[in-house]
Amino acid sequence: MKNLFSLYFLLLSVCFYGQQNQPWRSFFSYNDVVDVSQSDTKVFSAASSAMFEKNTVTGELKTITSVDGLKVETITAIMHSTAYKRTLVGNSNGLLNVINSDGSIINKIDIIQENTVTPSKKKINHIYEYDGKAYIATDFGIAVFNLATLEFGDTYYLGPNGSEVAVLQSTIFSGYIFAASLQGIRFAQLSNPNLNDFSQWSEYIGGSYSGVLSFGGNLFGANTTGMLVKLDNGEAIPFATFPSPITDLREANGYMVVTCANRVNAYNEQLIQEAQINVITLPEAENAVFSCATVVGGKVYIGTVANGMFSAGFSNFVFNNITPNGPQRSNIFTIKKAPSALWAVYGDFTSTYNPHSPDLDYLGVSKFTDTGWYTIPNDELFNAACIVDIIISPTNENLVYVASYHNGLIKIENDVATALYSYQPVIQNGPESLVSTTNPNSNYKSVRINSLAFDKSNNLWMTNAMLVKPIKELKTGGTWASYSVEGSVSDPLKTSYGKIAIDKNGTKWIPTNKNGVLAYNESINNKRIIITEGDNGNLPSFEAKCVAIDNNNRLWIGTTKGLRVLAGVDRFMNQDQLTTNPIIIMEDGLAQELMYEQPITDITVDGANNKWLATGGAGVFLVSPDGQETLFHFTKENSPLPSNVINDVEIDHVTGEVFFATDRGMVSYRGTSTEASDDLSKVYVFPNPVRPDFDGDVNISALTDNAVVKITDIEGNLVYETTSEGGTVLWDTRAFGKYKVASGVYMIFISSEDGTQTKVKKVMIIR
Repeated sequence: MKNLFSLYFLLLSVCFYGQQNQPWRSFFSYNDVVDVSQSDTKVFSAASSAMFEKNTVTGELKTITSVDGLKVETITAIMHSTAYKRTLVGNSNGLLNVINSDGSIINKIDIIQENTVTPSKKKINHIYEYDGKAYIATDFGIAVFNLATLEFGDTYYLGPNGSEVAVLQSTIFSGYIFAASLQGIRFAQLSNPNLNDFSQWSEYIGGSYSGVLSFGGNLFGANTTGMLVKLDNGEAIPFATFPSPITDLREANGYMVVTCANRVNAYNEQLIQEAQINVITLPEAENAVFSCATVVGGKVYIGTVANGMFSAGFSNFVFNNITPNGPQRSNIFTIKKAPSALWAVYGDFTSTYNPHSPDLDYLGVSKFTDTGWYTIPNDELFNAACIVDIIISPTNENLVYVASYHNGLIKIENDVATALYSYQPVIQNGPESLVSTTNPNSNYKSVRINSLAFDKSNNLWMTNAMLVKPIKELKTGGTWASYSVEGSVSDPLKTSYGKIAIDKNGTKWIPTNKNGVLAYNESINNKRIIITEGDNGNLPSFEAKCVAIDNNNRLWIGTTKGLRVLAGVDRFMNQDQLTTNPIIIMEDGLAQELMYEQPITDITVDGANNKWLATGGAGVFLVSPDGQETLFHFTKENSPLPSNVINDVEIDHVTGEVFFATDRGMVSYRGTSTEASDDLSKVYVFPNPVRPDFDGDVNISALTDNAVVKITDIEGNLVYETTSEGGTVLWDTRAFGKYKVASGVYMIFISSEDGTQTKVKKVMIIR
C-alpha cells in the first residue's frame, strides 16, 4: 500500500507548527504524573504520554501533546532550563525531546541509536543541569548533552570494566560529579577530561541509593529504605526518615524538596523544615500516592501516581487541583460516540483475553461533552473490574450499558449506575439475570461480559465467555435469554469472544479466539455457521479479532494475521458454509494481499463506505470501499498518533470526526465522510462566511448519498461541481482546483441522485 507523501508533509506542518484550522485534536490523561520541573514562575509537569505547564502568575494552563509535535515513547524524566528556555523530556527508550521557547520540538535519537548499549537499558531516569550541560542519568550510565548546541558529548559508564550500571540521579558538588545507583554512590572530579574511562570513578559510599543532591552547601543522598542522609567524607549521617522509599529529591527555587509515596517535606537553605504534607485534602485525591513535588512562588506543587497534580500554600495548606481536564487515563480500551457525548472505558485484557495480566483494573467510565471530561468513579460502578465495552441505547442516549470482563453487565441511567447483572444470587438493584459464572461450582467467580450490541428491536446482545451458552440477550422487557454454541464452537469452556456485529437480518457475527467467526441467528432455528481457516472459511487465522458490516452488506473480518471479506451477509440465510476472500491489490506492479499478516484490532466503516483498519502495531489505514486504494495511512511517525497500537476507532457520523484510542492516548482527525441523510432538509454550510484568515475547506454537509453539488458565482458561472459520497463534500474555494475565487456570494445548488429533491444554499467568501 502506497503512502500518500503529500499527506505526510501536510501532517508535519500541522503537527509541528500548530497551524490554524488544524484537523487534529488530542485527548490525554494528565493524572499519572511521572516528573515535574520548574522556573521562577512556571511549573512543568509530565504524565507518561503528554505534558502541561502552569504559569503561577497569570494562571495560564497549557498542554503539550502529540498534536503539538511531542512525539514520546513513555516519558520518564523532564528538566526545564531557565537559562536556555528549553525543556528536556526523557523517555523510557532513550529518546530525548527538546521543547524550545517558541513551541518547536526537536527529537534527539542519539541514545536510541547507540549500538553499544543494550536496548532495554536506555531509559532516562533523571536530568540535571550544570554550567550549560545536562547530565542525563540513564539505565546504562550518564550521557552529557550540550544545552546550547543540542549535541551529545561524552558518555560515562560507571560499572566494573566499563559495564552498564543504572544511574538514578546525578549532581555536582565541590568540583565533583556524583552518581547514585542501587550499587552505591560513585564520584569523580568534574574537570577530569577522561571521565568516559570507568577507572576514573571511585566509590563514595556503598549501599542502595535512589537519589543524590547538592543543596545549601551540603551533599545529600536518598537511600532505598526511606532515609535522607547527609554525605560527608564518605560517611552517611542521618538527616530525616520517611515512611516509605524516597521517590523524588530536588532543589527548587531555594528549597530542598523530598517526596515519598505519602509525604512531601520542604527545607530552606538553612535546612529548616518549612512544610510537610502527608495528605491532599480534596475528594478527588483521596488516598493519592505522591510521585514528585516542587516549589514555585511560595507554593508546593505535588504530582501523584494516578490523581494528577495539586498545589498548596506553605502555611494554610489549602489545596487546588491544577490538572488539565482529561480522561481517567491515556490507555483507553474502547470508545463509543453518542449524539452529544463520547464515552470511554479503560479495562483491558491481553490478546488471549486474560484480564488478570498483570492485575485486574478497577477504573471508572468517562464521558466527554462540550464542557469537558467527567468520570464516574469505580466505587460508583459496584467496584466492577475490567470494564471493556460500552453501548448507548438507540432510543435514549442517557441509558448506557457497560461490560465488565470480570463482574458482569452494568446499567447506567443519567450518569448513575443503577444495576449490576452478575452471577446469581449477587444481584444489586436489578432483576435476576441469566448471566452465569464461568465456573458455578467454584468459589472463584469471573463473569466475563464483552461485546455489547443492540438489534433493530432494541434488544441488547452480548457475549459471556467460557460457557456452553455464551450468547446472552437482555430483552426490552427486562427478561433474559441464553443461547448455546455447543456442537459448533469447539471447547466453548475455553473460548472468548470479540465484538458482535448484527446485520439487517438479525444475524450475529461474533469473532472468537479459537474458532474464527461464529455466525448465529436464533430466529432461523438457532442456525449457526463457523467461518475459520482453510476449507472452512479461508481465514488467515482462527483468531478473529473484529468484524464490521459495510454499506454494501459485506462482512469485513480482521484477524491476528490479516483481513478477509465475505461477499454478502445474506448468504447466511440460504447457505450452510461460508467462504471469505482476501483483497488483492497491485503494488509496484505485483499482486499483493491487503493487510497481509497484519494483526487487525478494529474495523470501522465511515459514511462513504471507506474502511478504517486499525492494527496492533502499524497504525491505522483508511481504504476505499473496495479496499483497492489506500487513502490514508496514519502512524506515530507521520501523524499525531501517540502510538501505532490502536485499541479502537470510532466515528462521529454527523461531523465526520474520527477518534483513535491507542495504548498511549487518544487523538481525533476531523474527517469528511459523514453518514448520508435521508433527505436534503438539513443541509448546512460551514464556515459561512469564509473570512480572510481561513485556510481550510468549506464543508457542505447533511447531504443525501450521491447528491449532485454545483457551485456558481452570483452571475451563474460554474466554479465547482462534484457528487457526494456519504453526507459531506468539501470545496477548497478554488475554481475547479485552479485558483481561489474572488470575494463575493456563491450559490450552491444541490439535487438528490434521482432529481426528486433539491436545495439551494449560499456562501459568502471574503478575501
